[in-house]
Amino acid sequence: MMIVGLTGGIGSGKSTVAKMFEELGVPVYDSDREAKQLMTTSTKVKQEIIDLLGEASYEDGTLNRKYIAGKVFTDPILLEKLNGIVHPAVREHFLEWTAAQDSPYVIQETALIFENNAQDKYDFTILVTAPLVVRLQRVMARDQVDEKAVVDRTKNQMEDGEKLKRADFHIENLDITKTEELVKALHLKLLAKASKF
Repeated sequence: MMIVGLTGGIGSGKSTVAKMFEELGVPVYDSDREAKQLMTTSTKVKQEIIDLLGEASYEDGTLNRKYIAGKVFTDPILLEKLNGIVHPAVREHFLEWTAAQDSPYVIQETALIFENNAQDKYDFTILVTAPLVVRLQRVMARDQVDEKAVVDRTKNQMEDGEKLKRADFHIENLDITKTEELVKALHLKLLAKASKF
């Protein structure tokens, strides 16, 4: 089965693009959602996070996302250590999920493919982009946070120009109708490529 990685900077709209692929019948694995799930349900992952960031990482057994974000998004070393706990657990879960799918190809939606130098884990990669000013506005509205909080998060992500050099396919997500057309066209290309696997 062909495995496609879907990525993009915060606020680029990769989740919107992922939903469009889902509507076309493509199984999509949402790494962010599954990571949060594993951070709550996996005893091993939970204990490692508490060991790294402290008991305040969980409130009544629930992930304290605000506390964790406050800790890691301003400390690259802590962020790297947290990713070292969560990413391998997500990868293992993703491979189990993939084995259970019946489709020409699957998509893993994940934020940091190129930052983690993980592009070789995919047969193809898709990069979703939007201008930084648009991305900032989207995230500020979505998460009810100020511009500084969003800018802090973008500092942990590679510039789009650098990602474009590495990605196999690119979707600019500005106009929703145009994005849908690009997704449909790319889906046909990917089906053609998947038939050779």
